[in-house]
Amino acid sequence: MKILYFAWLRERVGHAEEDVALPDDVATVADLIGWLRTRSPGHEAAFSQGRVVRCAVDQTFATPEASIVGAHEIAFFPPVTGG
Repeated sequence: MKILYFAWLRERVGHAEEDVALPDDVATVADLIGWLRTRSPGHEAAFSQGRVVRCAVDQTFATPEASIVGAHEIAFFPPVTGG
């Protein structure tokens, strides 16, 4: 599965994307965030404020409860503001 990181998430993780093989027990966005936090200090820093991180599963906005089973791409980004 391809994981994409944007803005300050990319800076904290240290790269814009990565391909990962997920454990069988990672089935939702929330599960994925929990698992990613264990991968490195940068991942932990990126997701330490999990409530402000937004997610898209295969380019569709998703909630933490959303399933990622069968997904090809997960993107994480900060909230978008307009002006």
